[in-house]
Amino acid sequence: MEILRKDKLVKLKRKNRGNSKLIAAIDKLISDIENSDWKTKKDILLIRPDADCVHSDGFYFFDINVHRTMILIVFEEDEAVIIWTGSHDDYDLTFKSNKNTIEKWLRNQQLI
Repeated sequence: MEILRKDKLVKLKRKNRGNSKLIAAIDKLISDIENSDWKTKKDILLIRPDADCVHSDGFYFFDINVHRTMILIVFEEDEAVIIWTGSHDDYDLTFKSNKNTIEKWLRNQQLI
């Protein structure tokens, strides 16, 4: 699967250069996505049990060390698009751990 906007993950790695656990977790996430052939939610959860489907259009949060990264998986086109990254604190501030708030954010970003 191809990853679009991978630069967001590269920026997150650069910003956290001293955090080797986070960098390894980001590299593992990238590898898992690039080497995947995910077609269903079940396929994703087999490889990434930390995936959390937050919208039926294929939006997932992944826990990577102390951060969460929002990924849009487009199954038909065999690509994943990074649309948001941040720490758990950033996640709580932005999305308030609430699927309705996540949906509103996605609508405001014109993603759904």
